Amino acid sequence: MKNLMNALSGRNTRSNGLIALAFIAFIVLGCNCNRSFDLGNLANTSTSDNSSSGTSTSSSSDMPSDALIEAMVKETLADFNLAVTTDNWSGIYQKASSDFQSTFTEAQMKDTFKDFVKNRRAVTPIIREALQLDPEYTQAPYIRNEKGLEILVVDGKFPTKRVPTNFEFEYVKRSGDWKMLKLVVKLQ
Repeated sequence: MKNLMNALSGRNTRSNGLIALAFIAFIVLGCNCNRSFDLGNLANTSTSDNSSSGTSTSSSSDMPSDALIEAMVKETLADFNLAVTTDNWSGIYQKASSDFQSTFTEAQMKDTFKDFVKNRRAVTPIIREALQLDPEYTQAPYIRNEKGLEILVVDGKFPTKRVPTNFEFEYVKRSGDWKMLKLVVKLQ
């Protein structure tokens, strides 16, 4: 148990990295989403329109406001915290994009974050603290266009006292609404 607590509290970055890598690998390698949506091409974020790969960076006119982006990040993190606290992933899963849902089951989500649930007494106070802070973005949020879809990329951290709460979120625009496409949370 002590080793597990060390892993989640950031003392064992190898474990945290492996958890995050496994979840990203599921996204990158495991999705065809039954659509022409290529999640295997996530690394291509060129700033020029590239019709052969279907990926480009969008103009800032499509970008949601800073306030909306922060609200989306905090809502996603709050939904994640609720799922960890209750060990009920149905709420966050139902809010996710159809692309996410066609790639992962609710049970896979639960299994991916089982260490967070096991250590919820240590984890949830950190996430609750994060929700009271402003996010610090690794780079400015941006929109990537892929196969005709707008994907909002938001990476950063909340400077929580014990350990930073790092996040990597992506949202896909569907029928005018932003829906979660990628969820990575690391405490380290």
